[in-house]
Amino acid sequence: MITRGLLAIFLLVISNFFMTFAWYGHLQLKKWNILKETGLFSIILISWSIAFFEYVFQVPGNRIGHQEFGGPFNLFELKIIQEVVTLSVFSICAIFIFKTDTLKWNYIVGFAFLLLAVFFVFKKWE
Repeated sequence: MITRGLLAIFLLVISNFFMTFAWYGHLQLKKWNILKETGLFSIILISWSIAFFEYVFQVPGNRIGHQEFGGPFNLFELKIIQEVVTLSVFSICAIFIFKTDTLKWNYIVGFAFLLLAVFFVFKKWE
């Protein structure tokens, strides 16, 4: 059986795929020959439509994962999980779906520091 913590993280991962497409997918539309002539206001509405699904998964993920609702994470832990998930999903999309960038050494160092932040947030200092 899946734990509340894993379910929360799973929902946050799904949410972040929608978020990445809502926030950054519109930058790829010309490259993909989709809606090339669409104006900014229309792109905003399309992005908001996609972002709706981000919230459909993100809000339940945070509620399921939060201690107040029976989950294992406090607010700070949920936030650091969100940041790690966001950068991980964004990197996957940028490299494999958008194909706009490569994973450079300085990005890897930045991720290592983020993982160090995870350590410090989740370490129980007594």
